[in-house]
Amino acid sequence: MAEDTGLTTGIAHHGAARLPSVEIDSFNIELKDDEGFLGDRASKGAFRKILDRWRKPLRKSEEDPFGDEPSDQISKKKLDELLVGEDTEASAVVHSAIEEFAQELAYVTRRFLGTKAWARTERIVVGGGFRDSRLGELAIARTDIILKSEDFKVDLVPIRFHPDDAGLIGTLHLAPSWIFEAHDGVLAVDIGGTNIRCGIVETRWKKAPDLSKAAVWKSELWRHADDEPTREGAVKRLVKMLKDLIAAAGKDNLRLAPFIGISCPGVINEDGSIEKGAQNLPGNWESSKFNLPASLVDAIPQIGDHDTAIVMHNDGVAQGLAEVPFMQDVSRWGVLTIGTGLGNARYTNRKKDNGKDEKKSEKKDQADEGEKGEKKAKKAKKADA
Repeated sequence: MAEDTGLTTGIAHHGAARLPSVEIDSFNIELKDDEGFLGDRASKGAFRKILDRWRKPLRKSEEDPFGDEPSDQISKKKLDELLVGEDTEASAVVHSAIEEFAQELAYVTRRFLGTKAWARTERIVVGGGFRDSRLGELAIARTDIILKSEDFKVDLVPIRFHPDDAGLIGTLHLAPSWIFEAHDGVLAVDIGGTNIRCGIVETRWKKAPDLSKAAVWKSELWRHADDEPTREGAVKRLVKMLKDLIAAAGKDNLRLAPFIGISCPGVINEDGSIEKGAQNLPGNWESSKFNLPASLVDAIPQIGDHDTAIVMHNDGVAQGLAEVPFMQDVSRWGVLTIGTGLGNARYTNRKKDNGKDEKKSEKKDQADEGEKGEKKAKKAKKADA
């Protein structure tokens, strides 16, 4: 199967390091320190634990403004309201949690910047579900200030698109631009440990060839964690969602390109199999006998009058790719996605510099810069201690 499925896309390998607009220098790095994986210190769950710690002193005096509601069940909307509400004590608790989380995120970011792959990073986009809140935006802004105060030459900015849309829009950058000609939209899939989201992304390619005006035209969400399906059941439901979207496009005379872009957790091999990191998906997606792109091609062999082409990549990579049109003023940039874990990817734009890719000019001093970054990260770590 591996030899055949590598050819099912017809346009690119899955999980490729070289894409039309960028080189992917690294993704899904799992850094550790004495306390375990660094991603666990800057995840959605980490923030909730920090919030809970700040509530403890108030619980002892029976003055907890949040009452008996568990910290992990308080909605982001409610926390946002408390930030600016009249209950100053509740607002202070949330602000305190934001500050501590920002310190943790700054520590984790320093460690990334200290690796060779992330050397000379100029901007980091922060996405994931945590970003979709005022408290998330404040945490990102505070982290940016902390890093700048320590002389790190990097900007931290929230992802522009809604995180749910970014995972779909980013898959457009997995395909060469010629595939968008004469078509209005593209099918996209964003697979997560809790949800599977399918959508049609309107490329608006004629208005903006850099895809900066791309938008989700229609989408469907399935919370598979509630249904606990088998792997085969999940694929069957995914196929139905895609076919429903194809039918909806037909009714509205929206011309679909013969392409499906897939965002999926884990390390994606070039044949479309998943090497590791898919443990939260329903069933065993890392089996050598399972290949999602091949399964979808079997179920949807054609879109319109053309053979279906599919490209799948890591979900953190895909979400970051939505920012490609807005990163053209820098050469090297990365993404951190704060959700159940901490997704990460680092890119180098494929700009031409005297006939040479930007990537080639970077290699000359990348090792030196990586060493400098490591020293700076160690120095900051000592300061934290």
